[in-house]
Amino acid sequence: MITTRLAQDRGHANFGWLDSHHTFSFGSYYDPRHMGVSALRVINDDRVVAGAGFDTHRHRDMEIISYVLEGTIEHKDSTGTHSQLKAGEVQVMSAGRGIAHSEYNPSAKDGLHFLQIWIEPAVDGIAPGYVQQDFSGLRGKNLIVSPDGRDGSLPIHQDASVYQLKLAAGEEASHEATAGRSYYVHVAQGSLRVNEVLLNTGDGAEIAGEALIRLQAEGETEALLFELP
Repeated sequence: MITTRLAQDRGHANFGWLDSHHTFSFGSYYDPRHMGVSALRVINDDRVVAGAGFDTHRHRDMEIISYVLEGTIEHKDSTGTHSQLKAGEVQVMSAGRGIAHSEYNPSAKDGLHFLQIWIEPAVDGIAPGYVQQDFSGLRGKNLIVSPDGRDGSLPIHQDASVYQLKLAAGEEASHEATAGRSYYVHVAQGSLRVNEVLLNTGDGAEIAGEALIRLQAEGETEALLFELP
């Protein structure tokens, strides 16, 4: 069964410097029907204007993934990390027992477009940490986040995996579903057919009771597939 979450039905907040669409309840947007899927708690589709960003703020006990689609994020945190992420790069910040960080668009003229993803950890109170990696050269279906960092992926403190899909029109990929696991797909850009259900930019879908997840691009497409406990 494929249960869609269409882009136009998401929560929305526009602060001028930030235009954000919320797949699940977040901030002032609350919908008890859409609180997340398994440990996946947040997918925010964020656009930040040039020279603006999130001032220093705190998190704890959350695995926070930033997936850059356009532009650059400048990241600083209380562990001493100071880095930039460009389009195609991914970061995982483990908030653990507490971390303070800021995220800015350092460009004087170009916008920033990224996905902010929160996954609840399997254990609380761990030491905070930060990792990032460039996946811009990959095509097809590739593992980018996993519990054990296998196959060059970024490690996360949860039994969850994230697969990146970069497919040209007509290209296909598939994923064998495991009984007892939860699955969610989010289309960042383009159009993707998931077991014959068509999803467009910003759309998502929860997948249940399917032994095989078939993924076919209708055009140049970038998407994320989440495998969750």
